[in-house]
Amino acid sequence: MSDITSLTLNELVKNIKDKKISSEETTKAFIDRGEKSRDLNAYITEDFSNALLKAKSFDQKPNFDLKLPGVPMAVKDLFCTKDVKTTAGSKILNNFIPPYESTVTQNIWNEGAILLGKLNCDEFAMGSSNETSFFGNVQSPIDKGLVPGGSSGGSASALAANLTPITIGTDTGGSIRQPASFTGTVGLKPTYGSCSRYGIVAFASSLDQAGPMSKDVKDCALLQEIISTYDEKDSTSIDFKRNEYSKELTNNIKGKKIGIPKEYRVDGMPKEIEDLWTKGIEYAKDCGAEIVEISLPHTNYALPTYYIVAPAEASSNLARYDGVKYGFRSKGENLIDMYEKTRSEGFGSEVQRRIMIGTYVLSSGYYDAYYLKAQKVRKLIKNDFDEAYKKVDAILTPSTPSAAFKIGEKTNDPVSMYLNDIFTVPVNLAGLPAISIPAGVDVKGYPLGLQIIGKAFDEQNILNIAYAMEEKIQFKNKITDWWIK
Repeated sequence: MSDITSLTLNELVKNIKDKKISSEETTKAFIDRGEKSRDLNAYITEDFSNALLKAKSFDQKPNFDLKLPGVPMAVKDLFCTKDVKTTAGSKILNNFIPPYESTVTQNIWNEGAILLGKLNCDEFAMGSSNETSFFGNVQSPIDKGLVPGGSSGGSASALAANLTPITIGTDTGGSIRQPASFTGTVGLKPTYGSCSRYGIVAFASSLDQAGPMSKDVKDCALLQEIISTYDEKDSTSIDFKRNEYSKELTNNIKGKKIGIPKEYRVDGMPKEIEDLWTKGIEYAKDCGAEIVEISLPHTNYALPTYYIVAPAEASSNLARYDGVKYGFRSKGENLIDMYEKTRSEGFGSEVQRRIMIGTYVLSSGYYDAYYLKAQKVRKLIKNDFDEAYKKVDAILTPSTPSAAFKIGEKTNDPVSMYLNDIFTVPVNLAGLPAISIPAGVDVKGYPLGLQIIGKAFDEQNILNIAYAMEEKIQFKNKITDWWIK
């Protein structure tokens, strides 16, 4: 058999069920590769010895009816994992060991998967490059010195480098789709309310959504099937009839109407992104889809709206980290001094910046001018999509305005960094599902992605379109293992 770690999730599951490989053998292979790949800095916490014990235990009493029988995997360090350190990439949670499990990860363990460890991410998921993590930046396996994207950069890097067969990230403004695009992998941001937020460290409560990251669309469909459940513990979880995404996956998209929004042709967009989009339109036509020009007139307001709403919610959510009940605590002369020192020493500069912006837009005298206005514009952005979906079944856009950039290239220019989310942010503001699939490379050979946006709760449709296009594109990630000594 070829290297176990290079198999897709579906191939792994089949081989384990056919008894060609054991869970222990599989887990050992991923642990071995993980230990050789520490230069990528993809892990914050490794749980390798426990993973091996669980794999041995599974092999002694296997249950092949499970969807992930004895499959090892690592997850983003924003998901609370019982008795395993969960930091959200922050110093302030560096000693936090949750006494409970997030619903999404519990769903995964219930299907037989085994935790390998927790993957690096931007601090509290605030970032587009994985450079804001207290634990240092993650390297992209695509090339040395390249960012893997963010905030789910550790997840994308580990997946592309074959340190985990599948993984999960969270997406607040593009944090699954942008790193997927940068690393030549598949990333799905589900409809808001599709996956429970219980046990996920909060950034912006009305935007955050967990989702699958995988090597191909078929794996993505299987993981979405597992993690998308109604949860009474989450007041934003929505009870709707969920598809059996992997079983209902089809490449027959003949007659589907796919919208091309004119507003996504932004000034200064590199020619290679424009060319990729044109190729994507041709791929969609080859699959039998019909292309329709559409307008999303309020697209220009999406980024400023997002960077009012998200920091406002973050400043509220992060008020709980005060050094009293859990997490990092600094010594102070009195209670107020302890609060101030804990927060100034515990939070990194990007988190502090967003808390300050959020506190400002929520403050008396500015609430109406900024936050309330942003919420009204958000409604207009959602209305644009509602109007478009009267004419089309899905929307096709680039995932990002460029390929991955170098580590440190945009660190001192937050606005340039924020502009990276220009194609992904409107989807979160409207609460819609969207998937990024690898579709080509730039002149340096760095991956580029295409994004397919769907109607609310229509994940099956965008998975089918992505599946059909993936077959036409035939993308192959060229990774040289440059980091393995």
